[in-house]
Amino acid sequence: MMNLLFGFQGRINRARFWYVHIGVVIAQIVVFSLAGGAALLQGDPRAMANSASATGLMTSLLFIPIFWISIALAVKRYHDLGKSGWWIFIVFVPLIGAIWFLIEVGFLPGTRGPNQYGADPLAA
Repeated sequence: MMNLLFGFQGRINRARFWYVHIGVVIAQIVVFSLAGGAALLQGDPRAMANSASATGLMTSLLFIPIFWISIALAVKRYHDLGKSGWWIFIVFVPLIGAIWFLIEVGFLPGTRGPNQYGADPLAA
């Protein structure tokens, strides 16, 4: 699991890519909802201000691991496509980079069989 989330070696298929990303988004929603909801239940403006700063702190603390996980997953998806992980920088191309990235990483099937980055994740 640690290699899946934090490692840059190997390949992952589209389904695993989407499952992990959806799981990360759900975890973010739950954490931030709980932090913001606690302040709303108290109804005290000072508590809401404290909750806002606590939510900001949580956002800052969660940003680095979530960012790392997202990069690791994208690199492994590019590996599954038979491409270098450096292709993640396509997102910085204005206008089309993010769309290109989403289509390639999120929707294109990986190469069949082993490639230079490892065995086919869909092989039985």
